[in-house]
Amino acid sequence: MELGLKRGTVALEPYNDEWEKSAKETIHVLKTILGSDAVAIQHVGSTAIKEILAKPIIDIAVAVKDFEDVLRHEEALKDAGIIFRGEDVAEQLLFVMGDFEKDIRTHHIHVVKWDEQQWRNYLNFRDYLNANPLAAVQYSKLKEKLATVYPDNRKAYTEGKRQLIDEILAQAAKWREEGQINLHLEGKDEI
Repeated sequence: MELGLKRGTVALEPYNDEWEKSAKETIHVLKTILGSDAVAIQHVGSTAIKEILAKPIIDIAVAVKDFEDVLRHEEALKDAGIIFRGEDVAEQLLFVMGDFEKDIRTHHIHVVKWDEQQWRNYLNFRDYLNANPLAAVQYSKLKEKLATVYPDNRKAYTEGKRQLIDEILAQAAKWREEGQINLHLEGKDEI
């Protein structure tokens, strides 16, 4: 299957090295447009976790000090095919990429505040699951089950993952704290 899914649908694929390549290309575009207004840009979400199933949609987190730092670049982002969709969840802006005529989304770009909880959650979740294969397999199996039950209902699919995600985030925060791994150092751009 190619990169991207019709909006609202769920289909999972095994990890694909091309996802990392696409993420790096997109991060480069974002960094070129946003410059120093982006404190950090990271590939996050399931496509950044090796060995698990994922929707073929690249998730990227952009950390900013103020949302206006990104919004002032809205036209340049739009010219690059990166479309602003609003505040998808509280304190987070969503930009998307894809084939809009076919209602296909290939990238979700989540803009969050630098060094606040949502930024830490994105990095902790990715890093913890990459470092803990048993937790990654548990998460992947739940995703596979939910994708079978809700192939045309992404909202129900996402809600079905919520409890396990919250548990993993709690474990990941503790793991990060115990390891004293500094997110400021890890928050550097991937380009």
